[in-house]
Amino acid sequence: MTIEEPGPNPTQDHILDWLGDSVPFFSSFFDDPYNSAPINCYQWWDENQDIAQINSSVTSLSSPTTIATATSTTPPNIIASGQSPPSDLSKKRKDPDEPITKPSQAHQNSRKIQSRRINQAENGDGVVEEVAAVKKPVGNRRSSGKASANNCNNGNNKEGRWAEQLLNPCAIAIRDGNLSRLQHLLYVLHELASLTGDANHRLAAHGLRALAHHLSSTSASIVPVTFASTDPRFFQRSLIKFHEVSPWFAFPNNIANSSILQILSEEPDRPRTLHILDIGVSHGVQWPTLLEALTRRSAGPPPLVRLTVIAPSIENDQNTETPFSVGPPGDNISSRLLNFAKSININLQINRLENHPLQKLNSQIINTTQNEILIVCAQFRLHHLNHNSPDERTEFLKVVRKMEPKGVILSENNMECSCNDCGDFSTGFSRRVEHLWRFLDSTSSAFKGRESDERRVMEGEAAKALTNKGEMNEEKEKWCERMRGVGFVREVFGEDAIDGGRALMRRYDSNWEMRVEEKDGCVGLWWKGQPVSFCSLWKT
Repeated sequence: MTIEEPGPNPTQDHILDWLGDSVPFFSSFFDDPYNSAPINCYQWWDENQDIAQINSSVTSLSSPTTIATATSTTPPNIIASGQSPPSDLSKKRKDPDEPITKPSQAHQNSRKIQSRRINQAENGDGVVEEVAAVKKPVGNRRSSGKASANNCNNGNNKEGRWAEQLLNPCAIAIRDGNLSRLQHLLYVLHELASLTGDANHRLAAHGLRALAHHLSSTSASIVPVTFASTDPRFFQRSLIKFHEVSPWFAFPNNIANSSILQILSEEPDRPRTLHILDIGVSHGVQWPTLLEALTRRSAGPPPLVRLTVIAPSIENDQNTETPFSVGPPGDNISSRLLNFAKSININLQINRLENHPLQKLNSQIINTTQNEILIVCAQFRLHHLNHNSPDERTEFLKVVRKMEPKGVILSENNMECSCNDCGDFSTGFSRRVEHLWRFLDSTSSAFKGRESDERRVMEGEAAKALTNKGEMNEEKEKWCERMRGVGFVREVFGEDAIDGGRALMRRYDSNWEMRVEEKDGCVGLWWKGQPVSFCSLWKT
């Protein structure tokens, strides 16, 4: 479906009006020409409903044999028969709706965190030696923001990351069929999980939901609010806000745009169409910056800019979606981009391919021609190709290679794992939990611990990685090996891309870091000394 230029729009803004003081993204670009209704606070999770679902699922497991045997004698409650709940957690939590009689006392309790030690044996079967009353936040009080932000300082302290040390043994117990161990850990998780606490509490909540999904044949009650289920105005507002406070996507977008300009500068100085194949998750936020930069080129903008967007479909089972890839129905970013391009005298054409699987992509579908400069921008989507079938990813890269693009910009999560090591549920789950921790920890710092609807929807979208069975990435070296194997050659990022990336990073939290890998030419985004994602540039 090709979207033609719309007629003049008197409400369109010039790009200079969109530039903010802090980031090169354009808040007013997404403003609606009418007054938007207030964004309601979304109620994500009925904890009691989900924990009841887990109980039912645990007792109905048929594999392995040990669980099948245990279920015949174990009643369907969260603590196994004959096992007492942890002493500090035996007291039922206060109903969030109950009034708090003494605010000062509530504040005091919220900061009172007793010490807890969770040791993990070499075989991964975590042993909870002592469970403390880590106070669960009540409701959606913003007063806990400062404590949440401070907790993020423990981002790389394994002892401070207690949620992982409960979730990972849960996955191991599922793998090994250890019913009593599983029920005990689920009880502890349920007592500590919260979507309004610090990164640990939030990870416990998302992880508990993912475990419930894994154990249950039905997941309708545990689907969080995500991009696809939000109002388009709120979706746009969330994207803009996240780019303002976090480089998670802003940094790869910046590197990709600089790389496109770098490729253009290396081409002969003759008028040619620029054709960008967008296989990414930017939802259009990336392109206004590039379009404006094209007008500043000494040779002027290309006579035509074609943008072909491979839009993922909204599946019946939303847990098969790639995180951040599917926007809400009714989002009109294409018309806004066309209006903006017209205002700066860029001839833009957008072709949006709806519900088109990546596996069926070819040059005929995207309508490539010889008289154009084709550049492929693939960001955080290719890892969704079946990791259990390595040939599927390689075959897709072969198809891209046959299109003979002038450049391919590949950005992916760097999860430091190999598909060969992630065959069982517990190992793969552990890797995804660790990556989600980095997102939640950095996002808590980005929002300074404050609650907001935008923060919650971004975290809910990221958490889809825990329930998406196809969401297992490969390490950077494996992706580079695949690219070389199909005939691509590594290209070094130019000085403008590197300098622009460094300038962008100065606007964010000092725990973020940009690393240029001299060995392989990749540019990496790191959080608290741990890899988050990488960007690489390839040519044919």
